[in-house]
Amino acid sequence: MDMAFCVLSFDIGGTSIRAATAIDGGAPGEVSRFDTPAHDREAFLARLAGIAADLPQKPDAIAISLAGVVDPGTGRMIVANIPAIHDTDLAADLEALTGIPVVIANDADCFAVAEAVFGAGRGHEIVFGIILGTGVGGGLVSGGRLINAGGGFAGEWGHGPIAPTMAGGIAIPHFACGCGLSGCLDTVAGARGIERLHAHLHGAPLDSRAILDAWRAAEVAATRTVSVYLDLIAGPLAVCVNLTGATIVPAGGGLAGAHDLLAAIDEAVRPLTLWKFDRPLVVPAASGAEPGLAGAAAIAFQKQAQSS
Repeated sequence: MDMAFCVLSFDIGGTSIRAATAIDGGAPGEVSRFDTPAHDREAFLARLAGIAADLPQKPDAIAISLAGVVDPGTGRMIVANIPAIHDTDLAADLEALTGIPVVIANDADCFAVAEAVFGAGRGHEIVFGIILGTGVGGGLVSGGRLINAGGGFAGEWGHGPIAPTMAGGIAIPHFACGCGLSGCLDTVAGARGIERLHAHLHGAPLDSRAILDAWRAAEVAATRTVSVYLDLIAGPLAVCVNLTGATIVPAGGGLAGAHDLLAAIDEAVRPLTLWKFDRPLVVPAASGAEPGLAGAAAIAFQKQAQSS
């Protein structure tokens, strides 16, 4: 009798690690939480290896979701929020320590896979999953499998100098982005972006939650901010849909939790796509509370299926 294939899935942030196991293609089970040794490489590796060693069954694979990208040529990672593993080959180091195969994927990619396999993208051939959080991110899935030849760069619609310089009749400066470029959509499309827009338009700082509350109350300044925000985000997102052929755009992240804002984004995007959708296109995520864990595990299961 064949043993069940077990994946130990990690979702790793700058301060905490979430871990769960998934069996034979299923969703991850009970989640455990640990502190991230973000500045000590040896302690970081020991933490992950120790979690694996404490399981009743040795995992057949380790799958990791994190906010970084992997150089496909060298395996070395760009992980700004975890200095302990920045510019290291985490997969090779952890495999050497545990003897367990390791797969690593960008957190937005894991989100997109989770939505394609377990969430709002089920039944859709091409899924473009987007994150609307502090900034923006994305991942592209075709036939249930991640498009990721670039090590985590595919689907990153937030970067590149593509943000419009005019929106709603207002001149919008090209703000500097943390990636080193200026004019990235990431600077205006996430929670910090809508705050930046509000300050630019009205000269007054306000956090994103307060802006949206004021928008719901039909306050004039906030309504103007959201109108400009929708004008900025709709065109680039429609282009992404046209380029990819996506038929569903699940959205996650803190800003996407405002479902009325998400409905307004959907209403702004659909008239701009080449194919005219007669149903919602940009929709709330539906893969559950742990898309990073679920997506990473799904990627590991797919890799195992390819090799068997």
